[in-house]
Amino acid sequence: MAESENGAAAKRLKTDAANDCGDAGEPSSDSLVSDFEISRILRDCAREKIIFIHGKVKDQDAVVILEKTPIRQDTLSELLKSSQLKLQIKNDVYSTYQLHAPAHLNEIKTTVVCPATEKHVKKYLHQEVFLVEESGEDYRNLTLPYISSQSFSVQWVHNILEKKAEADRIVFEDPDPDTGFVLLPDFKWDQKQVQDLYLIAIVHRRDVKSLRDLTSEHLPLLTNIRSKGEDAIQRQYSVPPSKLRVYLHYQPSYYHLHVHFTSVEYDAPGCRVERAHLLSDVIQNLQADSSYYHNRSLAFPMRADDGLLLKFKEAGKV
Repeated sequence: MAESENGAAAKRLKTDAANDCGDAGEPSSDSLVSDFEISRILRDCAREKIIFIHGKVKDQDAVVILEKTPIRQDTLSELLKSSQLKLQIKNDVYSTYQLHAPAHLNEIKTTVVCPATEKHVKKYLHQEVFLVEESGEDYRNLTLPYISSQSFSVQWVHNILEKKAEADRIVFEDPDPDTGFVLLPDFKWDQKQVQDLYLIAIVHRRDVKSLRDLTSEHLPLLTNIRSKGEDAIQRQYSVPPSKLRVYLHYQPSYYHLHVHFTSVEYDAPGCRVERAHLLSDVIQNLQADSSYYHNRSLAFPMRADDGLLLKFKEAGKV
């Protein structure tokens, strides 16, 4: 479901950026990990090779996320020539080894949320997930009042649009106030290889929160994002449109319309059928019926601690 301002901003924190865990006098980025005292493991995802850890840095609550980075094609030769192998099993033509790579080829992406709130901890904690089917009426009677009451801030999005933050990361911009957008890499992508390419297009309009707000009026905006976004990615990264997965999330992680551009080779978080809606499908649906997303039922996953899930349960919808 939706993230608070802190939750969304947590996506954008990396230890190679300035992260002082608070104001002056608080732990510096150099000590964030070395001074980190582990309290518990929030979630351990072996398939994604990522672990979420809750603990403290000098009496401040913190969450540390460790993620193995993808193997890069441009460093394969160096990796194989400069690493050491330790044999584990050999059977006929098959051998299994532990490969000990040089430190600079064995990086772990580290995200630090500090000071972390209870909302941050709950966000990363492994929880039961429910699939909810929301009708257009459910959206108007349950979802919209809930998200309006929560006042989820998107100030960090406005900072990007106004060039107050991350201006140097913008790959492309169409400044038109109605059909324009900015395109920039998502922090899930380290930009070292295109196999896991991931960019976000954020619209300049501030009156469209999600898929539910879209009508045929927004078709020029959506087609502009698709055509200019694909062109910009092909120019910048030599990735053609046929190699891209372009989609919107519902529910979104923040309520300001944005579109995801990922490599079809990358199993990106949230790209599965229960949450992702291909932009090409969205455009065709609105061309056929302007009120398509106002009226149709949409399914999406919700975690057990999501306040909106409680609203659906109270209404007998789950």
